Parts: sequence; C-alpha cells; structure tokens
Amino acid sequence: MNDHESDSERFAGGLTREMLENDAMRRALRARHPDVAVLDDAALQASIDDTLARRPPQARAQDGIWLFAYGSLLWNPCIRVAERRLGRLYGFHRDFCLKLIFGRGSPDAPGLMLALAPGGSCQGVALRVAERDLDSELLLVWRREMLTGVYRPRWLRLYTAHGPLDVVAFVVNRDHERYTGRLGESELVRLMATGHGVLGSCAEYLNNTVAHLDELGIRDRRLHRLRERVRAHDRRG
Repeated sequence: MNDHESDSERFAGGLTREMLENDAMRRALRARHPDVAVLDDAALQASIDDTLARRPPQARAQDGIWLFAYGSLLWNPCIRVAERRLGRLYGFHRDFCLKLIFGRGSPDAPGLMLALAPGGSCQGVALRVAERDLDSELLLVWRREMLTGVYRPRWLRLYTAHGPLDVVAFVVNRDHERYTGRLGESELVRLMATGHGVLGSCAEYLNNTVAHLDELGIRDRRLHRLRERVRAHDRRG
C-alpha cells in the first residue's frame, strides 16, 4: 500500500476527534506537502493565549467561550460542546474562497473551503466550550482551523434570540496564498464539483453544510444555488 492509499484509508470516515488528538492531520500534511508551512503546537498555543487575552468584558463574565460555527463545525465539531445558540454576524458572509490541496482537495483535484469573508451577514451557530474544557478543546480547534494560517481568530459580536454574544470566529486571512478572492461562479462550480482528497469531496462538504443549515432553519440561498449547479455538473459527467 502506498502513502496515498494509506492516507485515504485512514481518513475515509472524515475528520474525527481522534485524528485531532493524535495530530494525524498535521503529520499527514507534512508528509504529503513538505513545502507547506505548518504551525507547531507552541505557535498554536500562543495564538490561543493571545485570543483569550483579548476576551471582551462580556466574554470574561461567562463560563468558557463561544465559537462561531458556519461550516463543518456545524455538523462535525469534534469537541465537547456545552451549549448551542443560533445567531447572526454582521459584516461577514460565508464564502468558498480558500483553495485546498489537502483534506478535501489535492494537487491533481484542488477544491475549496469555506471562510468568513468581509461584507454582508452570516447566520450560524455559537458553540460554547466550558471554562474547564478550554485547555483541551481549544487546542483541538486550533489544530483543525489554524495549522496553515488560512484563518485569523477574531472576536466578533453575534446577535441571538437571547441577546448579543461575543464569539471567536475564524475569518479568512486575505494575505494567505490560498485565498482566492471572489471567484466567478463557473470556476467555483468546477472546483466544488471536482475537488477531492483524503477527507472526501468538496461536493460532500457542500451537501452536508447545506443540509445542516436547512435542519437549523437557516436558508443560505447562495449555497443552495451552488449545490444545484454542482449536481448539474456531476450529471453532465
């Protein structure tokens, strides 16, 4: 069995908590793409510490912190979640604007990943991580989201039915080489329809995200339209 087959078999079920705990994703990324800069745990912990040090006053008065979920964190958080709340962010929208060569993409079949991009608004879910769990759970989140620096953790205000919350959201790093900017719809559809890697396909990622948003009563019209165009692309072969 070659290395690629080994990775595909190992990650066939998608991302899991165990993969984050044993650091399998970082090891596989370094093995497959030694040219890609990857942050070590010391750098990740420094980012976590900096983020916690910048906690707004309202966030300091609560048990733990809230993370904003707008993509795969919605349907596969892989961490212990104490509480969930629906809410809306203003000033950012979800967009497939990060090019993937690992995970749900590869050099031969690059894909796209969601990020929060400036402009508009975004409905999603706040996930509360209890204070007693911060040390263990935040490192797993940072290993998932921050290995290559494509995001920047930001404190943003989320508006919920229970009042506003200060949440940590992973916003696109527009200085990163993987940032694509706003793609034309044809290119967006092509990459989403053909992108796949060791964690599965981009089309599966899109389907899971849309399905979970629908379950929550969140209708993202742009993602629905994209899903239909990706399906039509698949039917054309």
